[in-house]
Amino acid sequence: MYHPYKLIIIIKDMKNVMIMCLAACAGLLVSSCCRHAETEEVWIENGDRNIYGVLSRPATKMERQPLLIVSHGFNGSHQFGKNYFELLNELGYQCYVFDFGCGSLGSRTDNNTMEMSVIDECGDLKAVIEHFRNRPDVDPDRIVLLGESQGGLITAMVANEMPDAISSLILVYPAFCIPENWTRSYPDINEIPDTTWLWDVPLGRRFFTELRGMSVYDDMEKFDGPVLIIQGDKDPVVSMEDSRRALGLYKNARLHVIPGAGHGFKPEEFAEQLEQMRKFLK
Repeated sequence: MYHPYKLIIIIKDMKNVMIMCLAACAGLLVSSCCRHAETEEVWIENGDRNIYGVLSRPATKMERQPLLIVSHGFNGSHQFGKNYFELLNELGYQCYVFDFGCGSLGSRTDNNTMEMSVIDECGDLKAVIEHFRNRPDVDPDRIVLLGESQGGLITAMVANEMPDAISSLILVYPAFCIPENWTRSYPDINEIPDTTWLWDVPLGRRFFTELRGMSVYDDMEKFDGPVLIIQGDKDPVVSMEDSRRALGLYKNARLHVIPGAGHGFKPEEFAEQLEQMRKFLK
C-alpha cells in the first residue's frame, strides 16, 4: 500500500532517472507531432481562476472532432501530457493538456501549492469539460478523459459526477488511495499541521482535511462507458488491488498490467501504454 514517507525516499532515488526518460520521450514525440498538427494556448475561466493549457488539433479539418483531456498528477504539469499529441492527432483526436490551479510548483495557472485541493482540481476539470462541450469544433459525445496518478483520482471523481458528459476513461496508475492513506496518516484531524512537505512540495491543512470521508469507489458504478486502467505491477505508490477493486465496480472496464513497471513509465513502458491507448480508442 501507499505510504507517504517511504515513498519520499523512493521517489528521490528515482527522480533523475525518470526525468531523463520522460524528457527523452517528450523530445521525440513532440518534435514529430508538430509536423502533423496545430497547437495553441487555450486559457479557460473557472470563477476567479484562469486555467492555462495547450490544445493540439489534427491538421486535417473536420466539422467536429473527438477530444481527449489529460489531467496531470501531483506536482506535474501540462508538459508531460504533450507526449500524447502525436498518437491522438493521428487518430483524429484533439488533445488538451492543462495545469491544475495550485497543482504544482510549476503550474502556469497558479503555483501556490499551499492551496492545493482535490475538490478544486475536480472543479478545474469540470470547467475544462464544459468549455470544450460548447466548442463548435469538438464532438460533445466523444470526450475522453485521461488521468495520471492524482490526476487519475480527479478524473474518476469527475466521471462519477457527470457520467453523461464523458464517453470513456483512461486511468494511468490512478491514485484512488489518496483519501484513505492520508486519513490513516493523520487519524486525528487536530494533528494535521499547517504545512506538510511531500516530495519538497508544501501542502496546507485543507488538502488533508477535505479528504476525510472521501471515497472515489462509492459512485463508480454510475459511469457505464468504457474504461482502460494501465498500471505497472511494481508500482510502489498505488497498490494493484486498488485498480482491481475499480475493475470490479466499473461496468465496462479493462486492466492492462505492464510487468516490472513502477509509478512512472520508462520509454519502452510508455510505448506499451500508447499502444494500449491506440487499441482502446479505435
